[in-house]
Amino acid sequence: MDLMARILVTGSTDGLGRATAETLLRQGHDVIVHARSHRRAEAVSDLTRLGADLVVADFADRDEVLAAAQRMQAEPPVDGVVHNAGVISGAAVIPVNVVAPYLLTAVLTSASRHVYLSSSMHRGGRARVAGVDWSGGSASSSYSDSKLLVTALAAAVATRWPSVQANAVDPGWVPTKMGGAGAPDDLELGHRTQERLIGDPDTMVSGGYWFHDRQQDPHPSVRDPQFQDELLLALGAATGVAFPGR
Repeated sequence: MDLMARILVTGSTDGLGRATAETLLRQGHDVIVHARSHRRAEAVSDLTRLGADLVVADFADRDEVLAAAQRMQAEPPVDGVVHNAGVISGAAVIPVNVVAPYLLTAVLTSASRHVYLSSSMHRGGRARVAGVDWSGGSASSSYSDSKLLVTALAAAVATRWPSVQANAVDPGWVPTKMGGAGAPDDLELGHRTQERLIGDPDTMVSGGYWFHDRQQDPHPSVRDPQFQDELLLALGAATGVAFPGR
């Protein structure tokens, strides 16, 4: 990755995504901010005035994700993606937390770095693909399940694409809209790791699971090649977008 890169930060209208986008923009990177609607995009109007580009897509809607990814793929190449957008409950948990990151990864083939937002709660998730409603038609999976799946996706990308740096980051329980005002962890530390992994040209690590700039061991299934294969095949079949080779 070049010293200054073109980086997409999903879910960047508030919280960790907003803080990440602000930092990367301040460092001189070419940043693409993301909002789920034009109304929500008003929250990043100050960043677009500073030069950030904007993509609007509701990640609960697979067609919107694909259309946005295809538009970005046709524009100046995206060098890296911080997969920050997420929801904590409801039928949209799988589409937003897992399917959207998969589609962006599969379509934005120019990206040489991916950082996927995980959670310590992934350790309580179920390592299964059977019975998962990838369409979001029903609340088939918990937040913990979704974070286990997206953490395994990060590991699968790192394993299958040696030229791409893919990592998962647990930002901690931080005081954001999702985490709540009383969350005990440090908000600054909650976004520093992903900023370094996506934007520092001297950082060359891949396949890590990180918490506050230190690697940890994830749930054992995350690094299970068979489970990774099952996940990629299930996502490819559900979306009609096969995981590309490199």
